[in-house]
Amino acid sequence: MPHNDPDISVAGTPPSEPAKSDDEGRAAAAPGDSREPVRPTRGDGRKPARPARSDGQEPAETPVPELQAPPLKKVGAAYISWMMIANFGASLALMVPLSYSLALRISELTPGREELLGYVTGSAQFVYLLLSPLIGFWSDRTRSRLGRRTPFLIVGTALGVVALFGIAVAPTVFLVGVTWVVGMVGWSTAGQAIQNVQADRVPEEQRGRISALTSVTSQVAPVVGIGIAYAVASSALLVFLVPGVLGAVLLLLFPLFKPEGDSRELVRTSDVTLKGLFASYGFDPRRYPDFGWNWLGRFVFFMGLYFNTTFGTFFYAQRLDLPIKEVAGVVATVGTIGILAAAGGAIGGGFLSDKLGRRKLFTLIGSTIFVAGAVVEAFAHSLPQLVVGAVLMQLAIAVFSAVDQAIVFAVLPDRAQAGRYLAVVAFAQKIPSAIAPLIAPLIITIGAAGGEKNYTQLYLSGAVLALAGGLIIKFKVTSVR
Repeated sequence: MPHNDPDISVAGTPPSEPAKSDDEGRAAAAPGDSREPVRPTRGDGRKPARPARSDGQEPAETPVPELQAPPLKKVGAAYISWMMIANFGASLALMVPLSYSLALRISELTPGREELLGYVTGSAQFVYLLLSPLIGFWSDRTRSRLGRRTPFLIVGTALGVVALFGIAVAPTVFLVGVTWVVGMVGWSTAGQAIQNVQADRVPEEQRGRISALTSVTSQVAPVVGIGIAYAVASSALLVFLVPGVLGAVLLLLFPLFKPEGDSRELVRTSDVTLKGLFASYGFDPRRYPDFGWNWLGRFVFFMGLYFNTTFGTFFYAQRLDLPIKEVAGVVATVGTIGILAAAGGAIGGGFLSDKLGRRKLFTLIGSTIFVAGAVVEAFAHSLPQLVVGAVLMQLAIAVFSAVDQAIVFAVLPDRAQAGRYLAVVAFAQKIPSAIAPLIAPLIITIGAAGGEKNYTQLYLSGAVLALAGGLIIKFKVTSVR
């Protein structure tokens, strides 16, 4: 049934313009290739009829791409609003456990063993790393009445909610860790579905501003969520379920009010093969150098970021001499102050990069500001100092994330396989999020005196990595200004 939403193009409608570039999800035949081209298959597996020729001869066939992407078309304000609400929900549900509630649960089960948080979060990130390309590969090839991305958003959300309930009642840290693997996979899959929709739908001229709004909602959601969790901190069950259920509702409103559309008529010329599954885990950096350099820059930047955020709850507790339970109020206060900085940084960076036609400059500015914030945090021992450092870091993360996300969409090797390639891009963030929590416990114990951990060394290490990431993108990515 046709989808008549004026805010977005129809998912199952093929583009009207002729094939021109890889960016449009189409490819030309390789010179000298004499093999018979493959005809596309419909969503039901049947091959479409060949066009008739007036001379009665068998018509020549034009090679078609392996997959076809939905057409790009400017999206309206209503569509953007529902997408941002869904992104807020995904960030709320995923980041509250990572930023606060998992630390609280682990401190209740094993007081004084804060390093276990790194092992729990790092292990879950590692499992998702293994699964995410397969999920993206599967999503690209999904043909259903609900579209390519919506089924993964719904299933991921359901898994996330169930996992949060399991963590709240788990009697041991081991069970907390096992259950969080399910939660991490679920919420991350739901969130990635939204990113895939952006790559499927949003044209170049809107990418900077929509990436900016995505960054703002991602920055604001954890702060709001931690405030909610703190308000119900007396109940371990509510600390997990209230933010999680709220996030789930906000996620599901997006496909409810702005359906993706039927994807069964999109072209698909190949079946899933073992070779294709393995290929989905990587790309050829020699063929796509800008995609490769941007990937590396993101990897290094996010390694620095996760050095400086993974142990945030314990860091504030040590520097302010507060019990873990009382840290949520401090984190929410600091985060609330930083909301304006993050919003200004993301919107300013995203909108200005669209207007000026320059993106790499803003990623470098973001990484430089991050260095300033990390240095302040490294030597801070009072709340005002911690506030200044945190605000600078939130500003920096917002500027970098908003603009570099627009760069990612610009250098994708094939938009029709956005699920696959965005999963590979996510490696640049997920691998650091898995490695940093495993390395950071070693760094904070070097030179530690008494019961205090060496957070100064950890934050300075993060600053160096963040700056290096910004420099790589600025000087090595050439196809984007």
